[in-house]
Amino acid sequence: MRIRSSRVSIGWVVLFGGAMSWQIACSGNPPPVEPEEVPAPAPSQDFGAPPPTPPEPPAPLPAPLELSPDGEFSTLTLEELNRDSPLEPVFFSLDNAELDTRAQLAAEAAAEVLRSYPTWMVTIEGHCDERGTPEYNLGLGERRAMAAREYLVQLGLDPSRLRTVSYGKEFPFDPGSDDAALAANRRAHFVITSK
Repeated sequence: MRIRSSRVSIGWVVLFGGAMSWQIACSGNPPPVEPEEVPAPAPSQDFGAPPPTPPEPPAPLPAPLELSPDGEFSTLTLEELNRDSPLEPVFFSLDNAELDTRAQLAAEAAAEVLRSYPTWMVTIEGHCDERGTPEYNLGLGERRAMAAREYLVQLGLDPSRLRTVSYGKEFPFDPGSDDAALAANRRAHFVITSK
């Protein structure tokens, strides 16, 4: 009987414990939960240090070059102007005389300078790389110079200020024969001939 009474006691404990769990679950009140301890922030080791400084803002972009007839280029000789020319050349792809987007941007920048100095006269030189016959390169150089001139006229420049000449492959920018040198020699080059 002892064994039986301990089974009955265990049964009552299990039954009673299950009933209590059911009652707690159905009551809508969850069992109490102990709050978690939030650790306090570590004290600063250097109480006298100033707060960190924010990063400096980036430096402003330089103002665009403002050109005027009385500006820095007006005092230079023709030789000085052409040595450090404000007119960047227009470059062309192989065996081509059409202005791509990059070439148009260079021509537009040249037109802006020429508008600021309305008395300047310019010769547009057509150049080629070393490949091809002299006759072919003279013709291609002429087409390149004319393409640059026509684009400048479309941009509003007076055609009487612009003359053209072709030198073919006779006056390379770069005497080398690698791809970079050949590309540098395919150009329409602006030379200021009169102020």
